[in-house]
Amino acid sequence: MPIRNEETLLSYPTDFPIKVMGRKEKRFAATVLGIVRKHAPDFDATTMELRPSRQGTYLSVTCTIRAHSREQLDALYRDLCDHPSVVMVL
Repeated sequence: MPIRNEETLLSYPTDFPIKVMGRKEKRFAATVLGIVRKHAPDFDATTMELRPSRQGTYLSVTCTIRAHSREQLDALYRDLCDHPSVVMVL
């Protein structure tokens, strides 16, 4: 049965896309994957979407995870935002 939290419009569990942007570095996607899997161990890496910026300076990585709580999402966002390679998380 889905869990409805009054502080959010989401019902859990839910599929939730997270877009992470950073400088296009050799291990950026692998770094994002490691952080995502820490919070969503069942995340399938083959579903990651990678998109370089027009100039090729930045890389956007989209991961759609199965979120089970707001706390899970908050912790994931914190870890992503705290990483020095990450410029922005949406």
